[in-house]
Amino acid sequence: MSSFTKSTSFNRRALSSLSVESPRSTSSTAFNSPIGSAFASPRTFGGSPRPYTNRLKEISYLFQVLIVAGTLVSFLVIIAGGYLYVVPSLGYNGALQFNDTSVTINSKECDIFVGNWVVDDSYPLYNASECPFVERGFNCLGNGRGHDEYLKWRWKPKHCNVPRFQVRDVLERLRGKRIVFVGDSMSRTQWESLICMLMTGLDDKRSVYEVNGNNITKRIRFLGVRFSSFNFTVEFYRSVFLVQPGKLLRWHAPKRVKSTLKLDVLDVINNEWSSADYLVFNTGQWWVPGKLFETGCYFQVGNSLRLGMSIPSAYRVALETWASWIETKIDPNKTRVLFRTFEPSHWSDHRSCNVTKYPTPDTQGRDRSIFSEMIKEVVKNMTVPVSVLDVTSMSAFRSDGHVGLWSDNPLVPDCSHWCLPGVPDIWNEILLFFLFRQQVP
Repeated sequence: MSSFTKSTSFNRRALSSLSVESPRSTSSTAFNSPIGSAFASPRTFGGSPRPYTNRLKEISYLFQVLIVAGTLVSFLVIIAGGYLYVVPSLGYNGALQFNDTSVTINSKECDIFVGNWVVDDSYPLYNASECPFVERGFNCLGNGRGHDEYLKWRWKPKHCNVPRFQVRDVLERLRGKRIVFVGDSMSRTQWESLICMLMTGLDDKRSVYEVNGNNITKRIRFLGVRFSSFNFTVEFYRSVFLVQPGKLLRWHAPKRVKSTLKLDVLDVINNEWSSADYLVFNTGQWWVPGKLFETGCYFQVGNSLRLGMSIPSAYRVALETWASWIETKIDPNKTRVLFRTFEPSHWSDHRSCNVTKYPTPDTQGRDRSIFSEMIKEVVKNMTVPVSVLDVTSMSAFRSDGHVGLWSDNPLVPDCSHWCLPGVPDIWNEILLFFLFRQQVP
């Protein structure tokens, strides 16, 4: 299966209204009009008799009227055309419907990650306060966020459409399956999002439960939610690096070294993943000096301590370890493998967190990540098919979607994690597109 590349476009028309109260109003478009030239003084002919002069004036006046009328008609046509184009892109039910399937999702022209965010009042897909599997810290509305505009945005690919989420159809397709998320807290957020999306299709919410009776916490290594009515589970394994953290074995190592990250050994819990029907990986947020070097954690390959290895170089080695495991342990006839790229945060200088009311029209360079590029490069050379969920660019515009001060600890701002409902729901809609696009209903 071919990999998918990043988005580089954004519907600025959909955001042209950010300076006014509502995102659904549109600003007028300026046009260069020839009207001004139509009112220029008519040319006169010196020495002509007065009746002839009057006749020329009448003709000139009529000519001016025709020019003005034609210009106004052209202007109205342009405005009408712009209305039909712009309004539907903002999510209105205009002449162009977003459920139009004239361009199929399997079209070779469709890159699902190239598109724009558009307003859609049918969102959100669920109420976080009614879903027992959303961490309190991610329920921004429940924690006092005073406006819900951030919930009303849908991802619209340029040449096709993300299929609308049909919960009963998805539940049936997942019957008897096992879907597993492996990664950091961003993976856990997507896991929570998918569970809440699926629960909206059930009358008996008690038929959904965590298999070990655990509450959702940030540190627990395994969480599994079973949908007993459909005999499938949605599981999360916490593995923030994917490779194995280890204790320092070399006594003569520098004092600053407290632990190591074994780049050539996949996380020891990997045996729990291999039998899944769908495997969704991510890693990236912990690959920073604050989580590594500043805590005394350095890199190890075999028995060799790599004190001078950079974080990007180490990340690449870890990805190659993961890829080798996939090609050795995974049966592509049974298991679909996906890797979600780096999720951009929106911290400002000095770690200040400014959550905006609407998406930003400029990514300020957050639409690219060296980690995301490495993922695509490694996957490209693999023999087992892996789908890349390239959410980096599309999420870079969503500075409005972060938790900010609306968490369970408002004293600690958060411009890394995402509110639920919110952006992770869109990731899941795209995930379901990848899982089911080759299946016939």
